[in-house]
Amino acid sequence: MDFAFDAKTEELRGKLLEFMDSHIYPAEPVFEEQLAAATDPWVTAPIVEDLKKAARERGLWNFFLPGERSVGASKAGGLGQGLTNLQYAPLAEITGRSIRLAPTALNCAAPDTGNMEVLAMFGSDEQKKQWLEPLLEGEIRSAFAMTEPDVASSDARNISTSIRRDGDEYVINGRKWYISGAMNPNCRIFIVMGKTDPDAAPHQQQSMILVPRDTPGLTIKRGMHVFGYTDGDHGGHAEVLFDDVRVPAENLIAAEGAGFAIAQARLGPGRIHHCMRAIGMAERALEMMCRRTMSREAFGKPIAEQGVVQDWIAESRVRIEQQRLLVLKTAWLMDTVGNQGAHTEIQAIKISTPITVEWIVDKAIQAHGAGGVSQDFGLAEMWAGVRTLRLADGPDEVHKRSLARRELKKYRTEAR
Repeated sequence: MDFAFDAKTEELRGKLLEFMDSHIYPAEPVFEEQLAAATDPWVTAPIVEDLKKAARERGLWNFFLPGERSVGASKAGGLGQGLTNLQYAPLAEITGRSIRLAPTALNCAAPDTGNMEVLAMFGSDEQKKQWLEPLLEGEIRSAFAMTEPDVASSDARNISTSIRRDGDEYVINGRKWYISGAMNPNCRIFIVMGKTDPDAAPHQQQSMILVPRDTPGLTIKRGMHVFGYTDGDHGGHAEVLFDDVRVPAENLIAAEGAGFAIAQARLGPGRIHHCMRAIGMAERALEMMCRRTMSREAFGKPIAEQGVVQDWIAESRVRIEQQRLLVLKTAWLMDTVGNQGAHTEIQAIKISTPITVEWIVDKAIQAHGAGGVSQDFGLAEMWAGVRTLRLADGPDEVHKRSLARRELKKYRTEAR
């Protein structure tokens, strides 16, 4: 395993680091001011479109689509970079240092990235033309409707939303919530997961279908809060009702019964992308902790000289390096043996990275005192975001269950 950055990665890192210094970090206070002045809590701050334009002019665009999928998307009119997961990892980490601005500015923000990957891998030519191209161009946003309030969505087989064939159409009925991106006024398309055949084998009951936002019967009931935050800049998280929503049969993605397999293909890259960005978040939090404790005195000396604070700083550095290496190994495996071959490592980072970064951010909050829980430093919102990752794309406990079962499988023959 060689994790040294190649020439292309080094070039893009240089451009991205310069862009962060010249555009992203200076835009953060402007972004906050614009959001505070907005009458609509779900509106996108105007500065975001300026950043997207500047990023695209520099070729800092659509890093997330790997290799062959990027080439295929480009033929459909897209702008994929063709990076491997290993090349993308250090770039995604950098964007995680400004999690509310940088991923969106580079058109590398969830849930659009996962939705674009679904369309690139499984979409028809017409679906790519109608929805993938404008997503790759950054002209529209999207949402992924899977989680439901009335069932334990940690088991995707529980999904109860129905997708019923009726002649040349499908009719959709159900209730979803925490549908990320759905509150964004520019969200134009939903990828909806539901059941087309409740009597089929458990993993072949589900399908995915494209539902335009303006389809009759689709109602955005409310925006959900996350630890009290609206996450409006992220497009919000909505409760969505589907009441006899009718769409053409050609809106089905791939085939009936393919929904579970598509979800697994979508969530693997999504999980590692979250972890890549979270490491950048941890670096930012550690940097803030060091600067804060160096600039404040208590009991006659800088807080940074207190033994407990030095322990936090040292532990933070060690934990960041551990997580970075595990994420890089996972990215390398995804590139060399595929997502299925990297299944164990994907689950490992999904379990370990969010909780590790949560610990680091928590210590940064503690080091800032009252300021750490305020709106002035962004640490409280940072903590809320990384804590949410322990639920997003599958809760910790489900991944631990699966990981343990894979380990135990090696020894089951010995126990007989």
